[in-house]
Amino acid sequence: MRPLPFGLLVAVVTLVLDQATKLGLLFLSDLPLSQPIVLAPFAQLVVVWNRGVSYGLFQQHTEIGRWLLVAVSILAAAALTGWMARAGTRLLSGSLGLIVGGAIGNAIDRIAYGAVFDFVHLHAGGWSWYVFNVADAGIVLGVVGLLYDALWAERRTAREAGSDA
Repeated sequence: MRPLPFGLLVAVVTLVLDQATKLGLLFLSDLPLSQPIVLAPFAQLVVVWNRGVSYGLFQQHTEIGRWLLVAVSILAAAALTGWMARAGTRLLSGSLGLIVGGAIGNAIDRIAYGAVFDFVHLHAGGWSWYVFNVADAGIVLGVVGLLYDALWAERRTAREAGSDA
């Protein structure tokens, strides 16, 4: 599969998984009424409404802030899709697809509910990670993929330059 269709497929799968888990937990389970649901000694499902961006930064409590974050998410998704169209590898395109799918998933939450529904809480002992969702995980994995691609491409270019000498 060529890079662009692959990246678009990854974006759609990320978006569908994100929205399916959110809709299922909000409307088909009793999570909002029975939280927390303990999955393991280190993981539980909870309901957190995030009005900010990743890790709760830049909390927005006004309608202007809400719609500004929606606009930023949509513009970022459009710009990253443009980058995806020029991507030369499936790794790069798939990484961008993870970010695009996650950004759109969280934008849908902001439009529908005014905030992003986060629900996975990881913790151990006194350590506690931020509560997140599938879209957030996709965004983080996408950024890791971009970093890996940048380092891999840089090393490959250096190897090719060294073999030409």
